[in-house]
Amino acid sequence: MMTVIYIIAAIIALFIILAAIAPKKYNVSRSIVINKPLGEVFDYIKYVKNQNFWGPWNQRDPGMKQTYTGEDGTVGFISAWESDHKQVGSGEQEIINVEKNVKMETELRFLKPWKSVSQGYIETHPEGDQATKVVWGFHGTNKIPINIMMLFFNMDKAVGKDFEQGLANLKSILEK
Repeated sequence: MMTVIYIIAAIIALFIILAAIAPKKYNVSRSIVINKPLGEVFDYIKYVKNQNFWGPWNQRDPGMKQTYTGEDGTVGFISAWESDHKQVGSGEQEIINVEKNVKMETELRFLKPWKSVSQGYIETHPEGDQATKVVWGFHGTNKIPINIMMLFFNMDKAVGKDFEQGLANLKSILEK
């Protein structure tokens, strides 16, 4: 009987230690320079619906169900999606802040394959008169026990590739 108690105590202690050392926050971002003026780039990226053309997830499941609420490009606009594709899932993105020619911030509410909330952003920075640096990313907090899983999953490596692909698509569209 004591052996079982020691094993349970060891498992609980291991869980507590892992929860204490596991990452509690994440921030993934990528950037690219687009050879177009900042105003022109920002006027395109502030519209969430335009992500259908350059975002990698729509390419994975072009048949995903999408619904929209509000006026795109303004605070309060919501884009919701539903997909059975495991790398797309279901959720919604709401614009929570727009600073003209500076950044657009969104709240990403993922529902499937697991529930989580992240803060997304797209920033623009001038690179001379005719070029714009675009930074696309998201950040959030890992709650227990999800933070323990992050010891074995590299969020930056997994999502970073999607951001790189999306930004390359964006550059290709805007530089035509």
